[in-house]
Amino acid sequence: TAGPIAGYSFAGKTDPQIVFELMARAGLPRSDVAPRLPEVFERYCARLAAALDPGNTRLMPGVREVLATLAGRGDIALGLLTGNIRAGAEIKLAAAGLAGRFAVGAFGSDEEDRNRLVPVARARARELWGEEFPGTRTVVVGDAQADIRCARAGGAWSVAVASSKTPKAELAALAPDVLLDSLASPEALTALVAADG
Repeated sequence: TAGPIAGYSFAGKTDPQIVFELMARAGLPRSDVAPRLPEVFERYCARLAAALDPGNTRLMPGVREVLATLAGRGDIALGLLTGNIRAGAEIKLAAAGLAGRFAVGAFGSDEEDRNRLVPVARARARELWGEEFPGTRTVVVGDAQADIRCARAGGAWSVAVASSKTPKAELAALAPDVLLDSLASPEALTALVAADG
């Protein structure tokens, strides 16, 4: 079953959360859906890989440049926190030409609740780099209200970027630590570096 998706918002949700919520709308209890998640995600990833064309995959303005600059600094550790399951995230990163850009990650396949992903990311960063990333040493950058909530739940800085998915006013309502119109402006890089403190 596909589940009724009319009016459903995917913004900021983890892949498992999306599946469970859509299937609940279709009348399927969690207990019936949970054992089939591996099969669901296997099919999802196969279709995702077939659907994403690297030539037509676009990044938000400024993403590639900001990542390159931050990675080149040497004093900033780049990690990925996403609601996507790991396999889906890897497919999307490859299609966008960003495979290998992030040394660590926390994914929807790690925790269904996005608000529990910051500790996962921190633990993996600590394991890889041998140091702690408490408080404002962890910065969550995102374009959804859920990203701001996730940062808060994990005690991290939140940098919200307005996008076609979430207007600036909706992000501002949650008072992120930094609110940007775009990552393409010079202020974006300054804000991200300052946030890392």
